[in-house]
Amino acid sequence: MASRSVSLTSTFLLLAAGGAAACDNDDDYQDAGFYCADANGVVVDEDYCDDDRSYGGSVVPFFIWYSAAYTPGYPVGYRLPAGGNKFAYNDRAARQSFGLPATGKIGNGTIKTSVVGKGGAAKGSSSSKSGG
Repeated sequence: MASRSVSLTSTFLLLAAGGAAACDNDDDYQDAGFYCADANGVVVDEDYCDDDRSYGGSVVPFFIWYSAAYTPGYPVGYRLPAGGNKFAYNDRAARQSFGLPATGKIGNGTIKTSVVGKGGAAKGSSSSKSGG
């Protein structure tokens, strides 16, 4: 009788552990909001992040900022919440890693599903904190 009790207890523990692992919300894949902003995380007109636009050979300090904390609706001039990451607006590889178009304009407040944690941040982005 004792061995049957031990067997059932260990079976229950294994099932419980497996169930907890299946319910674990690791947040490896979260939705993310994308914005065109300057180096300080201040939202600018999305036309500045259109890599089809010519700037006459000068270096343009605009970036596509992203974070799971960003929601649609931040207006031009708004400082994005702290904790976002950025990549150069014309970094085709980074854009594609997030499921964004490789070229062209990306609308401010664009939400992409299940992108944070896919490794897109490793391609040409830098982690940066912005205050607000």
